[in-house]
Amino acid sequence: KETPSPSLVKDRADTLIIGGGCVGVSLAYHLAKAGLKDVVLLEKSELTAGSTWHAAGLTTYFHPGINLKKIHSYSIKLYEKLEEETGQAVGFHQPGSIRIASTPTRVDEFKYQMTRAGWHPTEQYLITPEKVQELFPLLNMDTVLAGLYNPGDGHIDPYSLTMALAAGARKYGAQLNYPVQVTNLNYRSDGTWEVETPLGIIQAKRIVNTAGFWARDIGKMIGLQHPLIPVHHQYVVTSTIPEVKALKTELPVIRDLEGSYYLRQERDGLLFGPYESEEKMKLQDSWVTNGVPPGFGKELFESDLDRIMEHIEAAMEMVPVLKKADIVNTIAGPITYSPDILPMVGPHQGVRNYWVAIGFGYGIIHAGGIGKYLSDWMLEGEPPFDLIELDPNRYGKWTTTEYTAAKARESYGFNNIVGYPKEERFAGRPTERTSGLYDLLKSKCSMGFHAGWEQPHWFYKHGDETGYKPSFRRTNWFDPVGREYKQVMEKVGVIDLSPFGKFKVKGTDSVKLLDHLFANVVPKVGSTNISHMLTPRGKVYAELTVSQLYPEEFMLVTGSGSELHDLRLV
Repeated sequence: KETPSPSLVKDRADTLIIGGGCVGVSLAYHLAKAGLKDVVLLEKSELTAGSTWHAAGLTTYFHPGINLKKIHSYSIKLYEKLEEETGQAVGFHQPGSIRIASTPTRVDEFKYQMTRAGWHPTEQYLITPEKVQELFPLLNMDTVLAGLYNPGDGHIDPYSLTMALAAGARKYGAQLNYPVQVTNLNYRSDGTWEVETPLGIIQAKRIVNTAGFWARDIGKMIGLQHPLIPVHHQYVVTSTIPEVKALKTELPVIRDLEGSYYLRQERDGLLFGPYESEEKMKLQDSWVTNGVPPGFGKELFESDLDRIMEHIEAAMEMVPVLKKADIVNTIAGPITYSPDILPMVGPHQGVRNYWVAIGFGYGIIHAGGIGKYLSDWMLEGEPPFDLIELDPNRYGKWTTTEYTAAKARESYGFNNIVGYPKEERFAGRPTERTSGLYDLLKSKCSMGFHAGWEQPHWFYKHGDETGYKPSFRRTNWFDPVGREYKQVMEKVGVIDLSPFGKFKVKGTDSVKLLDHLFANVVPKVGSTNISHMLTPRGKVYAELTVSQLYPEEFMLVTGSGSELHDLRLV
């Protein structure tokens, strides 16, 4: 059992971490293990308070993207050896997991994901219904067409995981203090921070906000409005089920994507958690406007089984032994969503030495990898690999509270929908970011969403099938886009670049600066080229179009939402 340490042993810190959930403690562990001295973590309540302690603890190698699979993979490999390293049991089970395909479209999605699996060394297999039943013999196979199987997936006890990371952090020299609440943050002219607490002030070279659903309150102390909102998530635990108890090996985790729930073995019973539709799911939006209640730490919300009844019925149909099981516990707790469900990780532009690791809808599987990723970045001066999709600067003033709420509803409700290539989602659109041509063009084209902007993706002509029609095969836009490419290549075209970031660089040292930043020759006056910005270690950091308009005056164009990311290196 953890012993609180409500005191400030140090009045100075190199890195001060605010928040003692699994993400914050993982960062403390990795920084201290890498040899950084004076790592201090402050937690207002107790370790795991907030969302960590009540999480279902799922761990998976799978991710529909590419970069985040590296985070998932590192986390699992770390959790496998953490007990041996720290002496603290973590309750890690690795029976594998199966995503269930019950429709032909879902089978297409699995085939698409298999084409991307070669990017990583982790195992992933498209398996037959017969293999699915062999691995999970309690399934009703009437609708099962295929499975996507990831060996090594499973679940871990979130409390034990955090305690093991905390033991490791202390072993390597980090200081974890709680209950110690941060009451104010003051930025000093030398780039350091004064962190005020009821027990005194700590001066820190760098602060990291890992405060979970308190992250908005921390951001407000320095004038930032982090676009985060707490979501109610429920899962149900059953009593002992004889058919489960009789099994000789643990069941794999299943994800019934059409039923929109996950299900795993919990001792001799089952645990399952649904993701309701955006119409039925519940936000704790009062915390956005009024702040988190001061005493909230290891509390839960009142459960609401009626809200998830259709998912319970779907689970009973897929796993019939549930029909005879008794529900012994229903957990209803807050998890924090960003608008696009991806966390916000890294230094925040415009505020020196303020970093964030917030907005984790899946904090358990991300904690290990993000702790390592940020630790490497802080100590080596650049990130180990590209994760621009998590850049906290991808949001801006256009990300209003109303937009955040609408997108969080959509993201939660869409948790298990089919993930098509070139996906568009429409909640919260349009934002205030529309060009002067938007009203003229919106009925004449299919609009795409880029960093808050609406941008024409392709234009309609007579006879075209209009609208957004996603597919794993050739879609309704295939021929029209080909037509537009031909027009631009052979004749002339006008392209709306409103969403793209633009920089104007001019002055006597402009050529010298660009020659230093880019792995390309500087274009001559009246010329344009594509250039790659490099990190100090020579890695590709960004791709920009560079034009020299006049002697020593340049226009640089970068990708949508990338401008603050790119300025970080200048």
